[in-house]
Amino acid sequence: MALRKVKGTLERAMDKNMQDLVRGIRNHKDNEAKYISECLDEIKQELRQENVAGKANAVSKLTYLQMLGYDVSWAAFNIIEVMSSTKFTYKRIGYLSAAQSFHDETDVLMLTTNMIRKDLSAQNMYDAGAALSGLACFITPDLARDLANDIMTLLSSTKPYLRKKAVLILYKVFLKFPEALRPAFPRLKDKLEDPDTGVQSAAVNVICELARKNPKNYLSLAPIFFKLMTSSTNNWMLIKIIKLFGALTPLEPRLGKKLIEPLTNLIHSTSAMSLLYECINTVIAVLVSISSGVPSHSASIQLCVQKLRILIEDSDQNLKYLGLLAMSRILKTHPKSVQAHKDLILQCLDDKDESIRLRALDLLYGMVSKKNLMEIVKKLMIHMDRAEGSHYRDELLAKIIEICCQSNYQYITNFEWYISILVELTRTEGTHHGRLIASQMLDVAIRVQAIRHFAVAQMATLLDNAHVLANNSQRNGICEVLYAASWICGEFSEHLKDPKSALEAMLKPKVTNLPGHIQSIFVQNIIKLYSAVLVKAEVEEDTEVLTETGQLLLDKLPMFVQSADLEVQERACCVLQLMKYVIKLQDKGMKMSDDVSALFTGELNPVASKAQRKVPVPEGLDLDEWINPPPSDSSDEDIGGPMFLPTMENEHRLTYQSETKKGYEPTEKELNEQREQRKVDQMNNPHYLKAEQKARKGSYNDVDGGYIPVSSIDLSVPLHVPGFRTSDKYIQLAKEQQNSGRKSKKKRKYRKGRKGRGDSESGDDIPVIHAVSSAIEMPEGANVSDDGGEDYTRPADDPHRLLDINLDEPLKPDERLPVRTHRVVIDGLKIEESPTPAAEEKHKKKHRKEKERRKEKKEKKKERKEKREHAVNDAGGEPNLLVSPEEESPEKVTPVTINSLPNGSPEQGQAAVEDKTDELDFWLSGSDAASPVKSASEATPAATPAKEVVLTSEEESPKVTEEKHSKKKKEKKTKKEKKKSRDKKRKSEYEEAEGIATPSKEHVSDTELPPPLPPMSSYQLLAENPAIKMVYETRVTPQQGHNIVASIVFSNLTSSHVKDLEFNVLDSLNTKLVRGIGASQHDVVKVPFVLLPNAQNEGQFAFTVESISMPQKLKGTLTYIVKTEDGSTHDKLDFRIHLPCSSFIVAVPCKGSDFAELLSSGELDEKFSTKFSTTDSEFSHILAKICFYTHFTVVEQVDNTASLYAKSVQGHHVCLLVKQLANSGISIDGKSTDSSLITNILDDVKACLTTA
Repeated sequence: MALRKVKGTLERAMDKNMQDLVRGIRNHKDNEAKYISECLDEIKQELRQENVAGKANAVSKLTYLQMLGYDVSWAAFNIIEVMSSTKFTYKRIGYLSAAQSFHDETDVLMLTTNMIRKDLSAQNMYDAGAALSGLACFITPDLARDLANDIMTLLSSTKPYLRKKAVLILYKVFLKFPEALRPAFPRLKDKLEDPDTGVQSAAVNVICELARKNPKNYLSLAPIFFKLMTSSTNNWMLIKIIKLFGALTPLEPRLGKKLIEPLTNLIHSTSAMSLLYECINTVIAVLVSISSGVPSHSASIQLCVQKLRILIEDSDQNLKYLGLLAMSRILKTHPKSVQAHKDLILQCLDDKDESIRLRALDLLYGMVSKKNLMEIVKKLMIHMDRAEGSHYRDELLAKIIEICCQSNYQYITNFEWYISILVELTRTEGTHHGRLIASQMLDVAIRVQAIRHFAVAQMATLLDNAHVLANNSQRNGICEVLYAASWICGEFSEHLKDPKSALEAMLKPKVTNLPGHIQSIFVQNIIKLYSAVLVKAEVEEDTEVLTETGQLLLDKLPMFVQSADLEVQERACCVLQLMKYVIKLQDKGMKMSDDVSALFTGELNPVASKAQRKVPVPEGLDLDEWINPPPSDSSDEDIGGPMFLPTMENEHRLTYQSETKKGYEPTEKELNEQREQRKVDQMNNPHYLKAEQKARKGSYNDVDGGYIPVSSIDLSVPLHVPGFRTSDKYIQLAKEQQNSGRKSKKKRKYRKGRKGRGDSESGDDIPVIHAVSSAIEMPEGANVSDDGGEDYTRPADDPHRLLDINLDEPLKPDERLPVRTHRVVIDGLKIEESPTPAAEEKHKKKHRKEKERRKEKKEKKKERKEKREHAVNDAGGEPNLLVSPEEESPEKVTPVTINSLPNGSPEQGQAAVEDKTDELDFWLSGSDAASPVKSASEATPAATPAKEVVLTSEEESPKVTEEKHSKKKKEKKTKKEKKKSRDKKRKSEYEEAEGIATPSKEHVSDTELPPPLPPMSSYQLLAENPAIKMVYETRVTPQQGHNIVASIVFSNLTSSHVKDLEFNVLDSLNTKLVRGIGASQHDVVKVPFVLLPNAQNEGQFAFTVESISMPQKLKGTLTYIVKTEDGSTHDKLDFRIHLPCSSFIVAVPCKGSDFAELLSSGELDEKFSTKFSTTDSEFSHILAKICFYTHFTVVEQVDNTASLYAKSVQGHHVCLLVKQLANSGISIDGKSTDSSLITNILDDVKACLTTA
């Protein structure tokens, strides 16, 4: 034994450890593979040792080699041997290696179940920790199912280290074994309130990851997460919680209103940029989900934008990128808030990071308006001229076109300017967006009829300079614009001043260098231009032009016939034959202009993007049926030889693709000589532009072509091609129009008292010069609005699909984690190994006895079941929770564990779900009122699951349990009776003060109860027509003394959709509607929703009020569009919104002593009294109406007299003394600090009491 130990020690001393392996690999860089192969042989020898230390050393080296990409799956069994070591240092090595090399297909994983279970229950917590860490990396569905209960046990460990790791691994368990989620979720939810912050943070991480894909299942946890968010100081946990709220807010808009304040506080207080970014993201999601228009929401948006500006101005590129990304999200819902920072976004276009420049481009897309479109496009084109790299230049070009054509050219007021921009873009060298420019030229020319004359003139100039564009004949290059130019000139040839010159330009020899599809369009439109020339010549009777044009076509068309493109050949042959026939008839003296022009008559509209898939399949056509019989499996396949003639590799190369030939390449010595000679020439040449040495150093690569300085030439007049109009003059014209418009506005504003300073940013008042046609071609019977798209479904291999589980329902009997149980062997069924005949006879008798005993047990079981049912009925239907049906059987006794939760009936399950929903609704409502509580006779005791119940023996039957249960019920009953007697005693000992009736303590008999209050609603009818009904109520807050919010409910009374609702109110001197930032007093407020058929939705609109002493009445209009099957109808609804003085009153509780002191102070110097008759004779009803409709609180009530108090949002105290007179009369005396206010409030009180 001693020799073996000595031998093992020597072997370990001779073995290479990890450091030796790494050092050896670094020293054998030339033959690394050979060295590692030798090391693997040594490792295999070490694994054959019996010494665990040697095996652990070998496994650690294998782990390093696996990280280098070598396969170590052959050593899986040896890794498990090291994992099973009793020494922690070796066990940790084994689990690390398993975490890196094991996967779902590893065969030996089935051997690890019991070993891992043993480690999880080890005394050393680090053994369990290593097992949990490793298991998370190689867990399989079988391991998750078998070890779920052991992991759940660790959740109740006394060591936070184990609880934290157990919570974290639950996420992997749920992914592999989704059935564990429901039984384990209550325990996981409890860990959110764990005393250890690490465990708490781990539980937050797990639930947030689960809720990331299925947020609706975790909505009931919102109150707990809200508490954590407002109390925790852990930034990383706050980030997770805030992300989760961002996913939950779209599901429950009320949650957003509760989140605004704490999120705003975090944005103000935090210095962590990561937390700030997540807070802003969630605020954006919140404001999208709730209605807009409330001032506090606009303040939140402004705060977010200001913080994002700080991020964008930061020198850190990552923060700048995140700031732009969040700004783009705000842009979708609040564009005017972002438009104020246009200068900052334009500065980002000069950033050296291309990703930041591209993100800034995306922001510019949403910041465009009619007023600033030309300015933004001009700056983008300047950036495009300076841009380095073709990719960014192409992105700029695409973004310019995308900005201009968005929303059906909504922001373009002058299409001549846009055509000029497109023509200027054709000068961009090396672009790959030629086809995009061409499509825009075609679209504008077709849809904007008024621009065709200008567009045709510009396209004719492009055709004259086609040789410049034809040089760039690469695929999707700038030559693609010739496709659009030729088509526009041919289709709208009546707008050409000289069609013959355009025809000659299209017949130039260099046209054959263009791609085939462009040549085919040229051929098609040549005949259209010939038709225009023909018509003009016949009208003017110019036979010379007819002869020259016909001969020109006969001479030039053969070059298209010889084209390598089949389409060009076919069209050229057809046109050539047509020309020969026309000339033949002309020689006979016939006029052919009408016949040739008839070939191209008719208006062409653009085809809708969805038209092709809307084409109905003709009846009787089966698209899946073979047109020709399918090929048979005959011996014809054996016939060899190619079906087509063999071709060379480059035979079908497009004719316009230039072939690069290899030329002579000079040597390094010759290059140096040429470079030196060029430098000498540059120094001696007085006409050569010389750059500064500082700029020259290291800026260019001198190997290939040397340094060639480029100096910018300052030209007072920009270079341009004759015939093209530049876009600068349109910008100058737009500025002059804006300046004249501002002057006229200033004059009008000066006359009106200079109201509403500043013009609107949206630029809706800018006139549109050209109209865009919206006519498109669709198949018969197809509807444009049909999208024909399919709903997005989650991929089938997504593991989160199985975790979409309702967690609010109670557990069902089959939803339990598997629990290990011992096999129970019945003594009567034991069989001896060598039975004798006597023993067999004895066994038969025993078997009969066993049968009889089983029969008796069944009868007893039936009797017990009946007794239990009677007991349940006597107890009011309460089930016995301590005994489960499995426990009644003596053959198998299963202890009730934490997973065996009580299972109620479906009705009880539904009640549990409703209770959770009610709790969430109560929390979201923010009301302090107590929830309705059942009476003692109706309330049922809550069923609390027992943590562990063990039956001591078989004799302790359910009968004993029932006796214990009934005993407990008797004790509870006696306790209740004692409590009732104590309450009665307290009531009898209470002495009531003379002259004062305290409602909370006076004893009222059933006969003395006042009659129930009539139904009251604060909503008033605003306006109604056959399509829409509007009701509203007003709300104020004491913190905002000059603001009032009108909450308006819009009801759709039709069976159609109502969209594009726009709310506007005519402002008065005192009261103004709060609109968006930069909006004028005439701008409308868009209602942010669409009304579905027979549905309703609520919107909130804020008003600013200077003085509240007088009631306010405002006229307004609601415009909307009703979308029916026949089309859309635009309509409006006029209304008058009434804001009485009582709507600015807030109910404030006041003590009797404070009320008396206020009256005696002399501060309330304004009085007013009134008397009138009411429609209600009950004094309690009168007080309730006053408090409900005019927002007063009762300070004190004596018989038919009451003192009331309220306070206005601007700090005015209002005191009332209400007395009931005979014959349903009411006398009210009021005091306040403002005479107009108290007079108008008493008028409001009188109005609410005198109306039925």
